[in-house]
Amino acid sequence: MTYLAKPKLHHPSLQRNGVGFTRRDYEGAVSTLCAGCGHDSISAAIIQACWELDIEPHRVAKLSGIGCSSKTPTYFLSASHGFNTVHGRMPSVLTGANLANRELLYLGISGDGDSASIGIGQFVHAIRRGVDMVYLVENNGVYGLTKGQFSATADQGSKSKKGAVNTDAPVDMVGMALQLGASFVARGFSGDKTQLVPLLKAAMTHKGAAFLDVISPCVAFNNHPGSTKSYDYVREHNHALNRMDFIPARAGITVDYPEGEVREVRQHDGSMLRLRKLPSGHDTGDRVAAMSYLHECQARGEIVTGLLYVDPEAPDLHAHLETVDAPFNTLGERELCPGSATLAKINASLR
Repeated sequence: MTYLAKPKLHHPSLQRNGVGFTRRDYEGAVSTLCAGCGHDSISAAIIQACWELDIEPHRVAKLSGIGCSSKTPTYFLSASHGFNTVHGRMPSVLTGANLANRELLYLGISGDGDSASIGIGQFVHAIRRGVDMVYLVENNGVYGLTKGQFSATADQGSKSKKGAVNTDAPVDMVGMALQLGASFVARGFSGDKTQLVPLLKAAMTHKGAAFLDVISPCVAFNNHPGSTKSYDYVREHNHALNRMDFIPARAGITVDYPEGEVREVRQHDGSMLRLRKLPSGHDTGDRVAAMSYLHECQARGEIVTGLLYVDPEAPDLHAHLETVDAPFNTLGERELCPGSATLAKINASLR
């Protein structure tokens, strides 16, 4: 796949942050996603969060799996470290990288198909082990790269582009993260930058397993079957020599509303999302209360957004394993091979 590079020249008057970088320095290649895709809004929020936090791009490691969401690391932080794994295997690669070098900020970028289906086992173990990372799921409820099949997070009763009704119960990744012991759990909406950027900044500064689920509408596969402008209708009434898809440009969906309130957000297909922003008095230190509130809102057909739970004192995987502070690539032969006397002492302690 060919990616369009952005010009390296910056206007000299662009504002710089505390480490001397402009916001442009945190960008990546030109996005090849559909115009109006919520994933691009998430990339923009990551760029803004890193710039505002004065994070040096080369101190970031971004890892992903397979899917539209996993393509997005190409579109931000071009000067950072990057690794694109196979489908659903990002968490284990990130865990190994984090154990080898704890000095980097690890961003695990995934999707609802990548994490809630083929990679759900990997997701479970990375979260329960408390890997120091930001695990971000760009959640649109469909497999966007393979023509819009339902993913495991698709709501029961929702319709696909072809009109099929999803009869399966959805996997709630926020609820799973709370149950698995994540020390930072939040949900955002790609169109609410006012809320999303602070959530990202909080997750990036948190030590431990920070999980962030971001609802991100797919503009390509939400055409309702009754529309005469839908792809299916045109194909059924058109004598075409070729079968091709054209994704029209659409405006991104944005919202901005106060804490504690509910907003109905109309999607591109005319359906509605009911978003409830957490009230300012919500106790983010009570895991059980967070789970109860999550289920209460689900029963009302509402999607909770905001910071549900955080434990600022939770130990991470390095604390559990009592690893050394130095990155493994800085250790020499003396540290890695302490000699036969030390080995004999270890063996004696295990008898």
